[in-house]
Amino acid sequence: MIKDEERTTDNWGLLGHQWAVEMLKQHITHQAVRHAYLLTGPGGLGRRTLALRFAQALACPQPPAAAVPCGTCQTCRQIEAMQFPDLAVVQAEKEGGVLKVEQVRAVQHNLSLKPYQAAYRLALFLRFEEANPSAANALLKTLEEAPAHAILILTAGDAEALLPTIVSRCEVLRLRPLTVEAVEAFLLTRGAGADEARLLAHVSGGRPGQAVRLLLDKKSTTLRRQRLDEVATLLSASRRQRFVFAETLAKDKDGFRNSLLIWQSYWRDVLLRHTGAGAPLANVDRETEIAALANRLELGELRRLIRDSELAVERLEKNLNTRLLAEVLLLDWPRF
Repeated sequence: MIKDEERTTDNWGLLGHQWAVEMLKQHITHQAVRHAYLLTGPGGLGRRTLALRFAQALACPQPPAAAVPCGTCQTCRQIEAMQFPDLAVVQAEKEGGVLKVEQVRAVQHNLSLKPYQAAYRLALFLRFEEANPSAANALLKTLEEAPAHAILILTAGDAEALLPTIVSRCEVLRLRPLTVEAVEAFLLTRGAGADEARLLAHVSGGRPGQAVRLLLDKKSTTLRRQRLDEVATLLSASRRQRFVFAETLAKDKDGFRNSLLIWQSYWRDVLLRHTGAGAPLANVDRETEIAALANRLELGELRRLIRDSELAVERLEKNLNTRLLAEVLLLDWPRF
């Protein structure tokens, strides 16, 4: 959350995404607001914050400038807390969960009512790539039949993960990661030390929200360090040792998912070094071992390792057998 004294009128208090803020401000000031928006980009990038700022700009009763929310009135505070009467927020119970059709249908009724306080009824669908097929089809119907006073705002990692018919009915804003330097400077203002700010800026991949979460959540940084320490051990482990590790890993589904994402970023770093790409590494504190692996592994094998971790995340979210997923993944890792 941006503190009141940090809020600026030119960019809604956001770090980055100036072009998106300007576009939305233009839509408001020219009374050309679309009935549906889709904000895409990786989690921790600021999709939800941008959506809430947009909602505030639409509803704020005392804006200090055109299309600029004050951030201090009751309306702005309620929207920030996602507790505004004319705002419905829909999301899966947890990240990596399932957004269900019943949740979408409940919003359909809400949107059919006249606004209670603001000029619009607003519905915010977070991480909509987690919607099951029935929920996605229900939203499509909502988009087709939404009343003039309704505005729907969706967030998702990638537009390609949604039904093309949903995407075609939305104004799509594709948000991009910030520079590592911008996130590093931001973390310094939040109390991070110089080395910590540099590391977390890289690990977050230019996502300020993710960087702040890592800064505040020491358990996540500890898990990351443990999982990266275990890479070398697993690469030299026997089949039996990998089976034992897979059994332990599969007992905690959320921890397994986080481990997969950590390993995914690690293998991508190895691929970057193998190909000589100039992009910054995510795991800059492991640069020496990453370079060593880049010299030992072939391009095709690195691509397979990345794809295997991506598929494992997808299958985990479909509630497939976690132990079998862990065993297959680890047994297919190379052995040195």
